[in-house]
Amino acid sequence: MSALLAGLTVLVIGDSHMSTPDYLITTLHNDLMKKGAVVYSFGACGVAAGEWMVKTQSSCGGAERIKDGPVVVKEGQEAMTRPFNEMVKTYKPNLVVIVNGDTMAGYNQPELQKTWIWQQVSRLTKGVKNNNVACVWVGPAWGAEGGKFNKTFARAQEMSNYLSEITAPCTYVDSLKLSKPGEWGSTDGQHLDIAGYKSWGEAIGNAIVTPEILKTIKR
Repeated sequence: MSALLAGLTVLVIGDSHMSTPDYLITTLHNDLMKKGAVVYSFGACGVAAGEWMVKTQSSCGGAERIKDGPVVVKEGQEAMTRPFNEMVKTYKPNLVVIVNGDTMAGYNQPELQKTWIWQQVSRLTKGVKNNNVACVWVGPAWGAEGGKFNKTFARAQEMSNYLSEITAPCTYVDSLKLSKPGEWGSTDGQHLDIAGYKSWGEAIGNAIVTPEILKTIKR
């Protein structure tokens, strides 16, 4: 039991990696709780970063988890984002963790849509700045090449590099540096298997308790 996050409240929001039981909404959430934090997690599949600033319908489901409660899966009309400003006001987090990269990488498109990605990211980072809250932005993991999303390692690297340049004031966590390509198993190229999500969740949790990130958090 590491109590490095004791007394802190963490709000985690993200895309499909936060939308299914046994994904990061289970593994990262559990790891942050083990480190002493009170954790609130929300996921909306297929939703780009900026869409967290307003109530947005998810095209492929969502989930939420409050403290040590179960993962509650949301479907259809119930699968919505909750506006970022509203969540900060409600939960008063010391730290916000954003998991959003794969959704915006456009693996089936010939080029990275940099202007659109910048617009999406800057909408959310503006919300972070306005609320004066510490923030961590988690980029895409390697997954596997191919699958129904046409993921490639080259595009994942390009997307990660770009996010590292535009996600301030959030501290960027480069998931590609947390494992080797193909080290964590994948079910469809983009999403990991249960063991993969366990490893990714723990790796993110360990990155969050490094001095670089801990010093940004107001207690």
